[in-house]
Amino acid sequence: MTPLPEKYRYIVVEGPIGAGKTSLACRLAEISDSTPLLEDPGANPFLPRFYQDPARYALPTQLFFLFQRMDQVRDLGQADLFKRPTVADFLLDKDPLFARLTLDDDEFRLYQQMYAQIKAQTATPDLVIYLQASTETLIERVHRRGISYERTISEEYLVRLAESYARFFYTYDAAPVLIVNSENLNFVDSSGHFELLLQRISAMRGVREFFSLGE
Repeated sequence: MTPLPEKYRYIVVEGPIGAGKTSLACRLAEISDSTPLLEDPGANPFLPRFYQDPARYALPTQLFFLFQRMDQVRDLGQADLFKRPTVADFLLDKDPLFARLTLDDDEFRLYQQMYAQIKAQTATPDLVIYLQASTETLIERVHRRGISYERTISEEYLVRLAESYARFFYTYDAAPVLIVNSENLNFVDSSGHFELLLQRISAMRGVREFFSLGE
């Protein structure tokens, strides 16, 4: 199996809900003996209520995630040559993306003030893997994993979210990005697909490259 390049000490896998980022991050961490850094949405007490009543619970939901993510990435900037690499399933930079979708203008201004202070204290990834998929595929994957509070996620919300991710990564240049069309790729159940991705990561030379089945 192709190893991950040693220069990638901090890798982030990102994408909208249902893209498969957590599954891929876990597998990358496993084969590279890296530390997995994973979001814990189940720990957010506001999240189930947010999906039932977004207007009321958007701000506490967003702030809980912001501080949770900050706690998780706080020490990454202090990594040294002897520390294990890290593979995360979230990028702190994308946090405002969700906030802009869910908060009203006054709440978003408050959020931005808090985010600006927190973001300045965090490390930049060595590589970001951005997973794309169609809205239909995202919906099917969300339904398949059967998390109770996710059953109320609307198709409209997933469409807006996927579009927001696309706009965000169109201009994102803080780290090298590998944009992966995951529509026909299964990195969990197909060793062949996973090996193709590892080879593509190893072959990266530019700051923005693309990978899909058949390339």
